[in-house]
Amino acid sequence: MESPTQTAEHIESMTEFLAKHYSDQLREISLSSDPKLHYPLFIEYAELVDDNPSLAHLVFSNPEQFLRQFNDSAILAHKIALEHMKKFEKKIGIEKRFIHVRINTSGSPLERSPETFPSIGRVRVRHRGILLMLKGTVIRSGAVKMYEGERMYRCRKCKHMFPIFPELESINSIVKPPFCPSQRSKSCEGTNFDPVDDTVTRHDYQEIKIQENTQVLGVGVIPRSILVVLKDDLVDNVKAGDDVVVSGILTSKWSHDLKDVRCDLEPMLIANHVRRTNELKSEINISDDLIEKFKNFWSHFRDTPLKGRNAILRGICPQVFGLFTVKLAVALTLIGGVQHVDASGTKVRGESHLLLIGDPGTGKSQFLKFAAKLSNRAVITTGLGSTSAGLTVTAVKDGEWMLEAGALVLADGGLCCIDEFDSMREHDRATIHEAMEQQSISVAKAGLVTTLSTKTIVFGATNPKGQYDPDQSLSVNTALSGPLLSRFDIVLVLLDTKNPEWDAVVSSHILAEVQIEQGRDVDDLTTIWPLPMLQRYIQFVKRNFRPVLSKEAEEIISSYYRLQRRSSTHNAARTTVRMLESLIRLAQAHARLMFRNEVTRLDAITAILCIESSMTISAIVDSMGNALHSNFSEEPDQECILFRHYLTFVPIYVQSLPLIT
Repeated sequence: MESPTQTAEHIESMTEFLAKHYSDQLREISLSSDPKLHYPLFIEYAELVDDNPSLAHLVFSNPEQFLRQFNDSAILAHKIALEHMKKFEKKIGIEKRFIHVRINTSGSPLERSPETFPSIGRVRVRHRGILLMLKGTVIRSGAVKMYEGERMYRCRKCKHMFPIFPELESINSIVKPPFCPSQRSKSCEGTNFDPVDDTVTRHDYQEIKIQENTQVLGVGVIPRSILVVLKDDLVDNVKAGDDVVVSGILTSKWSHDLKDVRCDLEPMLIANHVRRTNELKSEINISDDLIEKFKNFWSHFRDTPLKGRNAILRGICPQVFGLFTVKLAVALTLIGGVQHVDASGTKVRGESHLLLIGDPGTGKSQFLKFAAKLSNRAVITTGLGSTSAGLTVTAVKDGEWMLEAGALVLADGGLCCIDEFDSMREHDRATIHEAMEQQSISVAKAGLVTTLSTKTIVFGATNPKGQYDPDQSLSVNTALSGPLLSRFDIVLVLLDTKNPEWDAVVSSHILAEVQIEQGRDVDDLTTIWPLPMLQRYIQFVKRNFRPVLSKEAEEIISSYYRLQRRSSTHNAARTTVRMLESLIRLAQAHARLMFRNEVTRLDAITAILCIESSMTISAIVDSMGNALHSNFSEEPDQECILFRHYLTFVPIYVQSLPLIT
């Protein structure tokens, strides 16, 4: 335990540091109107390391003591700021009682060490008592409570007053010292203490649970979770499904001692700072050199843009030969369109959904797994292993009722892959209707009524119900309801028909894949793109391009939609207003894929081809009448001229049809 002189020196150093570097924040706190609120003062740990390395080490090695001293220093620095404002600015601020220093460790040396930034599953006893950082996804968020914080006590013998802090580890119990802590020349050995009236500080309190990201875990590893305690200004800042980096003090939590019952200890992190990383989920660094490489790539294919697009698409699931239609659909789904708000104020989603229906062995699961690798955030599950609660949200009781996030909530802002979609029970499939269209889940369980965000892409794969019958609708062939099918922007059917020529080409490709991988040049983007480059490209175009429809594109999409509404009776579930929204999203996604900010005639044509593939297995984009046998064209830009010729008849045909009355 340090002496009062050392404590005073540390508080003086901290006060000087705060007044020097964070005067603007202190000024804002001083000008705030409510003196009863708890105010955060955000400081950078990297800046503290540069300014005072010894003090930074003390904060790291003994955060429980020195974070309290930092809070006292913040009050002193705040008073200095008040005096400065009154003297030089002629402004009168309001003195605040509660200011909490929140240390942001982003960019500091602590972030680069596995001992100070371990995964949740590797938290051990040795991490107790230091400033620790943990990264995870919030899976449970408890109610905000109130608890009594520090209280002043007075020694009956020497009348010395001192604070006592409750122990969060033992459910906020008060432990009095064995003797008076006064540090006088002649020690007082008093053992009786009385609480001082009106000296209790009350705090807001919330418990959340964070779980490590399943994408960084190996096969068979169970994702671990840890309890996190939020206090004062930190409460209610995060919700289930948020990605967070929490820095704080690791301790343990135990229940009251019960006779003949073993005491269970549970690790717990008392948070000092919480940083939401929802906007930086991928944390993929896109350098200026890489952006220049993207621009040079499209400059190279200025005259043959579709050939450049196909070079990108070849990098999607390269172990699967051909399947051009599926790879195009996967790319457009992952990139997505632009969310907008209509005239009534309703948000229209920008995320697309994709469903693959096919025979066993047609590569559906391969595409699901590769799409999960491409996405910056992904959750993979199967229909047989998922319930409605596991997909959406479940209510759990841990002392009180709390909501625990399911797969769709955890995939918020990313991708949710559901394999064996047909194995889900009908009731479980119905629960994802709202999540797919409104991108939210309304919950009313155990007295908890709320709405959670599910802004996610749904990528499903299913087998047909028995032998696929082309004469029947998709609902009959898949046993999926019409409302659910209408929510998928693209539905592709992969039939394993016997074709000796195709089988010979595929077998040759699989056998030669090893040699191709060994001789491939990673920097050559004109032939095939590697996985890291694809990840960065998709991330870049989603962030930087918001395509707008041109007049030509609007005319083509509108004409095609009216044509389908008048002529389609076989797939009535697909020809709803949702199909028009799907066309817009897919056209915007293709414009992004082509590195453009305008949706042109070419993008509208590609969107229509994808929808055509969803309407029938004999799609015009497939040279052999089956999406499974669709291959990359040698001259895609020349074939596009034929597709444009096909679509020139669409507006004429629509105009010739009688109006529906």
